[in-house]
Amino acid sequence: MNAIEPRTDLQDEASLQLDANGKLRHLLTLKGLDKGLLIDMLDDAEGYLTAPGSQPARSRVLAGRTVANLFFEASTRTRASFDLAGKRLGADVLNLDVNTSSRKKGESILDTIYTLEAMQVDVMVVRDASAGVPAYIARHVLDHVSILNAGESDVSHPTQGLLDVLTIRQHKDSFENLAVAIVGDIRHSRVAMSTSQALTTLGVGELRLISPAVLAPDPESVPGAIISDNLKEGIRDADVVMALRIQRERIGNLDGIPGIDEYFANFGISHESMMHAKPDAIVMHPGPMNRGIEIEGSLADGPRSVITRQVTNGVAVRMAVLDRVGKTMAAR
Repeated sequence: MNAIEPRTDLQDEASLQLDANGKLRHLLTLKGLDKGLLIDMLDDAEGYLTAPGSQPARSRVLAGRTVANLFFEASTRTRASFDLAGKRLGADVLNLDVNTSSRKKGESILDTIYTLEAMQVDVMVVRDASAGVPAYIARHVLDHVSILNAGESDVSHPTQGLLDVLTIRQHKDSFENLAVAIVGDIRHSRVAMSTSQALTTLGVGELRLISPAVLAPDPESVPGAIISDNLKEGIRDADVVMALRIQRERIGNLDGIPGIDEYFANFGISHESMMHAKPDAIVMHPGPMNRGIEIEGSLADGPRSVITRQVTNGVAVRMAVLDRVGKTMAAR
């Protein structure tokens, strides 16, 4: 991949997302999107949910369109759910394997994009380890092409943020009186950033971010959040507790990270630690999980856990987003 200026591409990326008519064209970040649009996307996603054991919802809104999944970073849940979402909406879906991609041979990212445009790809779902890549691509694609961010460095993961808040809404109805605690590697987590942005826009009562000091976020990146390194105090009387894994692939050799036993003792979400949350508090995790490190296995599988519901909601949210950009295309 040729060098780009990653951080500059994060500036004003929210302004790229809507077309001249105020319709969603790209989904790059949840930052800057208004509350009404977030609620509309959550409502749309609800419409794509069906009862367990029944046929999944389907539509032909993307019939004749082509969706390319460009995952230049490993993924299971996000890639599989975008694949299913596109197919259930009637699209042709192309999954680009990074291990055989021409980027591995030195092709620039824009040459890859221009090649896919020449193949008449309409939507590109992009995951990349470098910050700024989705916005960079969005600035260079043809007017009819949409870019969806499927995970960007430690910066943003907007569809994960949407599915997290959808899961919370399903179990807690509204956000205004809720205390939501996110526990783990906040500093390096794009999930923490996007979910925090969504919760703030939706008016969450209290957002708490709990981690070892070395993994704490820059307070300016999460305005209004309570930042703590005390798990018991952080989840006291919380309505929602979400565990995050340590993002070791983004950290390098950062001194001060606790060992496994120490981390679980002080920051692991367990039956014991959940005694400090409200009795009806739900437990979440975006996956992949490291059982016995950030979350106790039996808790993840227990009645308080909504982790599998998050996965179900992921397909519905990605269908809703694809549906929305598809209708934007059709209206042009």
